[in-house]
Amino acid sequence: MTAATNDTATAPRTGALGQVQYWLAVIFVVGWTGVVCGGLAVQFGTWDYPCPLCMVQRNFMTLAVLGGAFIVRKGMAGTISRRDYMTGWGLCIVACFGGGFASWRQTMLHILPGDKGYGGAVLGLHLYVWAWILFVAAIATIGVVLAFSAETAATRIPTGGLHELIGRLALWFAGIVIVINLVAVFCLAGLHWYLPDNPSCYQLFHDLGILKGDCPVLE
Repeated sequence: MTAATNDTATAPRTGALGQVQYWLAVIFVVGWTGVVCGGLAVQFGTWDYPCPLCMVQRNFMTLAVLGGAFIVRKGMAGTISRRDYMTGWGLCIVACFGGGFASWRQTMLHILPGDKGYGGAVLGLHLYVWAWILFVAAIATIGVVLAFSAETAATRIPTGGLHELIGRLALWFAGIVIVINLVAVFCLAGLHWYLPDNPSCYQLFHDLGILKGDCPVLE
């Protein structure tokens, strides 16, 4: 009886319902990468330079992407263990908790009446408020899916076809955007250890003498 029970407990879960966590990981990779893309679009489209707290939030978004990417990459191999799911979602939860705290901190810095906040607003809310909402929503989503992990965590994922194509595109998309973000923050900080509280230019070009003069100081 014990052996039969163990065999049942370790039997691979298959089917569309069993692949929910794999596809949720794909959504995490694409979704959080898209959020970082949105930040980059605001940065380059409106010359709205991200502050240090903004970059901290992007870093936690990147960590959430890597957590989802870990699950996707394991799933693309055809077999994924429960430990792999736990590792990937653990990274995502830590990332969303850290990012949620950073975005909450920035929100509280501008909570007083009359404070216009940092940067521009999107649909009436600043980017760090949107980040706070998304981090909290992501933690809640992971919690709901894990509550039904017995039904949603397949240990066998089909290889090739749509599963592998979408997974591979998601990973490439994430990798490209992560590199772009790293280059962007390097250009902002220049040859210095820290970003200023209110960045006003791409310091690297001034450090290398490509642009003359110093960055203007913002109050």
